[in-house]
Amino acid sequence: MSLILGPAPHTMQQGDTGAFMRQVVYATGPGLAVLTWIFGWGTLINVLWAVIVAVAVEALVLTMRGRDVRFFLSDWSVVVTGLLLGLSLPPTSPWWLTLVGVAFAVIVAKHLYGGLGMNPFNPAMVGYALLLVSFPVAMTAWIAPFDVPTFSESVALFLGQASPDAFSGATPLDTFRTWAGDAQALAGHDILHGRIAGRGWEWVNAAFLLGGLYLLARRIINWHIPAGFLAGLALPALAFWLVDDVRYADPLFHLFGGGTMLGAFFIATDPVSAATSNQGRLIYGALIGVLIWVIRSFGGYPDAVAFAVLLMNLAAPTLDYYTRPRTYGHDKPDRGIG
Repeated sequence: MSLILGPAPHTMQQGDTGAFMRQVVYATGPGLAVLTWIFGWGTLINVLWAVIVAVAVEALVLTMRGRDVRFFLSDWSVVVTGLLLGLSLPPTSPWWLTLVGVAFAVIVAKHLYGGLGMNPFNPAMVGYALLLVSFPVAMTAWIAPFDVPTFSESVALFLGQASPDAFSGATPLDTFRTWAGDAQALAGHDILHGRIAGRGWEWVNAAFLLGGLYLLARRIINWHIPAGFLAGLALPALAFWLVDDVRYADPLFHLFGGGTMLGAFFIATDPVSAATSNQGRLIYGALIGVLIWVIRSFGGYPDAVAFAVLLMNLAAPTLDYYTRPRTYGHDKPDRGIG
């Protein structure tokens, strides 16, 4: 009888990196469609341009590094990077803004660290954070929901031939942060009068939630990070809202406002830069949610998904170190200093 040698028991899942990344692309479809419906053609133009730039920059850098371009492009990771960054940008963004953000994400946040699997930070969020800090006016010029420019006007905005001031306005999160504590002022802003989280934005988040549930059903992502993320955001929001419902937004407003669902299911779940143990994922997601609530409520930015994710990317190795699971054949996990 031959002795079969192999690793400890584990579950195998068929597929490769490219197949998984394509599933992520498909799952963003509902969110992209709703964003385009509510905010106009600029979102779709941004996404297409961001993906083109991402693939072109990736191919250029791979060529300079002497790597097989076709092989590395087949993993679709750079497509996901461009897609997520394009979805995060305002629909009034000019072409050069997207170019700068995507190029920085691919060159600095990804290849400077060695390429896919080596980057400690989420590349798309690094590019977004750079743009938000460097060009805050352009990055906060969101179009009023359903009051969208025509296709030709969207192209003019993309080419920098029209001013976004004629179309843009404050988002519900920005409006609430500005007028928090003043019930009369808040009641006078139409942007806040959606069914749940501000006009238009609840539909965007519902669409990304649908895509996230698809990823969970296909087992592309695990439930731990999204569950921790949403709980970490909702629980402090609920606690403070019960104390002062004028100064603090209610949990549903936070859950279905801004980039919450995109962040919970598509950004925070990045397998390279996130925590990897199940316990670590729960803590990782929960701390991202808490940070988002803190920055939204007390910080200088109306939304905070990018900053919260990047801060927790720094903590992911430490979380993994202290939350190692018990390995097969051992009585207890080997974790921490001891």
